Amino acid sequence: MKLSLALLAACGALNALPAAAASYEFVPAPQTDLNRMYRVDKVTGEVTSCQYGLQESAASIGQTVCFGPGEGAGSQPPSEYGLVASRHTRESGVFRVNYRTGEMSICFVRKEQVVCTQQGKPGADGASEAPLSGSAFGRGGTGATPSQGGRP
Repeated sequence: MKLSLALLAACGALNALPAAAASYEFVPAPQTDLNRMYRVDKVTGEVTSCQYGLQESAASIGQTVCFGPGEGAGSQPPSEYGLVASRHTRESGVFRVNYRTGEMSICFVRKEQVVCTQQGKPGADGASEAPLSGSAFGRGGTGATPSQGGRP
């Protein structure tokens, strides 16, 4: 009886280990002239970012400037999250992906915080489930990205 209780306690302790240990994924921004790195908590989906910053002092080597989670970048429902950078060399943001549900959102630094768009997932017809509206975050026109591969 004591052996089975000890075994049960040991199994419970092993199951608690992954939850206690935070695991992160790091991805650089694809923008080639930006030294920014993004970090995602792989369980909660929380996204933060840091970059190198200059200091006024000539004797200084600079400083690490970090941006905490703002709108949409905080903790999400527990899942399996990751970051994916596009190959667009002028893009300063990254995609936060949910590997279990297929949902994606775009995360970028805005006003000293990391913000992420609402998570979306392509439907059966290829359209996003998220509602679309006019221009994206102040960009003019009907879309920020031109058609790819001749598709409208």
